[in-house]
Amino acid sequence: MNEEKQIFTVSELTHSIKFVLESAFDNISVEGEISNFKSHVSGHWYFNLKDENAVINCTMWRGFNNYVFFTPQDGIKIVVTGKLTVYPPRGSYQIDVRSMKPYGEGELQAAFERLKQKLKSEGLFDIDRKTAIPFFPNKIGIVTAIDGAAIRDMISVAERRFPIVELVIMPTKVQGSGAAEDIVDSLNKLNKIKDIDVIIIARGGGSIEDLWAFNEEIVARAIYKSKIPVITGIGHEIDFTIADFVSDLRAPTPSVAMELATPDSQELKNAINFAVEKMEESLIEKIQEYRQRIDDVIDSYMFRYPLEKVRNFYQKIDNLFYKISQLIDKKILLAEKETQKYFSIINFYDIEKTLNKGFALIRQDDKFVTRKQMYLSSKPVIIKFYDGEVKLDKK
Repeated sequence: MNEEKQIFTVSELTHSIKFVLESAFDNISVEGEISNFKSHVSGHWYFNLKDENAVINCTMWRGFNNYVFFTPQDGIKIVVTGKLTVYPPRGSYQIDVRSMKPYGEGELQAAFERLKQKLKSEGLFDIDRKTAIPFFPNKIGIVTAIDGAAIRDMISVAERRFPIVELVIMPTKVQGSGAAEDIVDSLNKLNKIKDIDVIIIARGGGSIEDLWAFNEEIVARAIYKSKIPVITGIGHEIDFTIADFVSDLRAPTPSVAMELATPDSQELKNAINFAVEKMEESLIEKIQEYRQRIDDVIDSYMFRYPLEKVRNFYQKIDNLFYKISQLIDKKILLAEKETQKYFSIINFYDIEKTLNKGFALIRQDDKFVTRKQMYLSSKPVIIKFYDGEVKLDKK
């Protein structure tokens, strides 16, 4: 007698598979390369983990991904830890990721180089876009952890070098999940304060994982967009981050960053004292120069023989008066000649002299008759001679 085979429904089979898989793979670690990474607005992460032969879906819920110190990118090789789950509506399985880390420092370095080349090609590292650091800052903004050694060192340097400067400290998370976002937020807040002269972004030394927040693209772009000059003092002298390449000035340590941001008050005092000494020397030289010039003038011929100088001036004045008198006489003579000429012309045209020669003037109706056609025989005529007038009435 043949035994009947058990027949499963799809749901029963799926639930059986779900039970078997999730029981057998409830805590596993898997390495692979990230692809199709998506960060949902809900805060959850969705991505694929693949190698050369296979691919598997992965989900990392908000809360768990808060502990990831770097931002996942396609192409980065990682190690995830979690459990295998089955999603019955689609009959698919996936890894429910609880933790994530890069597959060794080599992967982080590769991601670092990729971002570095990308931002460099966009011009974020160009020297000509960097802003000069002000020499006398009144107020310095600081982005760093409030409880770290870096802030204490920077405060100490500021008090020693330039105690009159005001420090505006933005307590910031500088390591681990959310550090990059916190750095960007602090930087943006400082940019909204109008009288900040320079901003220092700093933290102490650490591993590449510890410093990774400063290698995030959002931090680099926030520094690039900052309207206030930015100095970075991150890690130790050998540590270089993406933030260092974008900033306006890179310092090897937080303490050196504060030194670069502040003038040395003792050096300023020395410079002022030196300037005062040079000014005093210059004034003494000028005084001596003017004293010598005064002595030269006092010893000159003019001061030794002042009356002779006055007589010379008198002689010059007499000469000027003589020249002026000659010019006036010449002008008067010319005027007399011109006047005489006009008198001669006037005498030449004198009517009385003309009448004295035997000429006469004929007048009718108070008008002189100068032409024959003007003479009217019907009207009286007055004839003027040199010695009198004759009136002829017409009847």
